[in-house]
Amino acid sequence: MKTGIPIYDICSLTQQQDDVLISRFAPYLKSHRNLHVAHKHSFYHLVFFTKGGGSQTIDFQRVPVKPFQIYFMIPGQVHNWAFESDVDGYIINFSVPFFQSFLLKANYLEDFPFFTGVIADSVIDIPTDVQDGIISLFEQLMGETEETKPLEMDMIRAIMLQLFISIARLGFNTVNKTIPSYNYTLLRSFQKLTEKNYTAIKLPKQYAELLYITPNHLNALCNDVLGIPAGEVIRNRIALEAKRLLINNDLTIFEIANQLNFADNSYFSRFFKKQTGLTPEEFRKITISHEHVIK
Repeated sequence: MKTGIPIYDICSLTQQQDDVLISRFAPYLKSHRNLHVAHKHSFYHLVFFTKGGGSQTIDFQRVPVKPFQIYFMIPGQVHNWAFESDVDGYIINFSVPFFQSFLLKANYLEDFPFFTGVIADSVIDIPTDVQDGIISLFEQLMGETEETKPLEMDMIRAIMLQLFISIARLGFNTVNKTIPSYNYTLLRSFQKLTEKNYTAIKLPKQYAELLYITPNHLNALCNDVLGIPAGEVIRNRIALEAKRLLINNDLTIFEIANQLNFADNSYFSRFFKKQTGLTPEEFRKITISHEHVIK
């Protein structure tokens, strides 16, 4: 019998019609032991570890788990944990609409580098000098959830935004020392466009037109900052989505090729093997059987 990868929404985790879930991590993990296997979320998700170790895999990239590390995930990413000791910390899950009715700019969260789906920007070690401040914000959030207060949800949103901005500043300080602000903004615009259009727009020159720059400029920017050309950024995003779809056994290779706008199975298979070193069938077999970790 075919089995698809579990996809969780907040309601399935809380058994209530909620747009946000805030909890200490140890009791959350105890209540949801099934979350150690690969799964997807339909919501934004972040965990701040204060205790424990092991590893986690986000979109097929394995990263270590350690105290005072925070990670962020956007809807649709594939995730699983492998803890080696007792872990604790804080967890926040919130729906896509949670901030949209609160902020005039509906896509405001996309401006944060850790809400891009790029693993290198989404797993952050919190420096010693700001750890107490970050813990304080999480404790304020816990306090808001423990008893009903006037304007409770608005206060939760305000504290969460303060948390996001505080953590974003850590990364912005590093980025701004090495990348001119115009180039950083341009790169983020390219990444956002790629995220929204990777199945329909597959050529760097098409993205360059949307950004009002030349293809050479776009390639130079990607090579300078990311170390890969613009075309590879696009191909990597397509390959990532292919991986996410392949771990769902309910979809045939033909259906996945169609979803990703490939003309036929053979073209998709050649593309995927060139990107990953495996055929789609090999990747599916290895990943679903848990015989290896795909990086």
